[in-house]
Amino acid sequence: MIDHNWHWGHKVLEVRPSGPLEEEDFRILAAQVDPVISEYGRLNGLLVDARDFAGWESFATLVCHCKFVRDHHRYIHRIAVVSDHGLLGYMPRLVDHFVSAEVRPFPSADYTRALEWLAEPG
Repeated sequence: MIDHNWHWGHKVLEVRPSGPLEEEDFRILAAQVDPVISEYGRLNGLLVDARDFAGWESFATLVCHCKFVRDHHRYIHRIAVVSDHGLLGYMPRLVDHFVSAEVRPFPSADYTRALEWLAEPG
């Protein structure tokens, strides 16, 4: 499941994956995101609260996730990933090859700072 919450009048979307992700999660998320992108042209930011990320239900779900990223990354200015996982520090360099957004990792203790960074103009 992917819980979501809008901040600052649909300018920043926060997503919180919990449990193994399923294909339906990305269809539901697209139904929330696509109308906002149509109305405003883009999102200022996406906050991924990955503290409880448990992976994908199947390889097909991973592929569905990749397609979602492919179809939406050009419409997101910044992405903040909140997690205490050790690989988090390498994540921006890895995803930089696949997304046009500026991506930054934040430890869990800096959740508020991550949200503030996404709201900054730029």
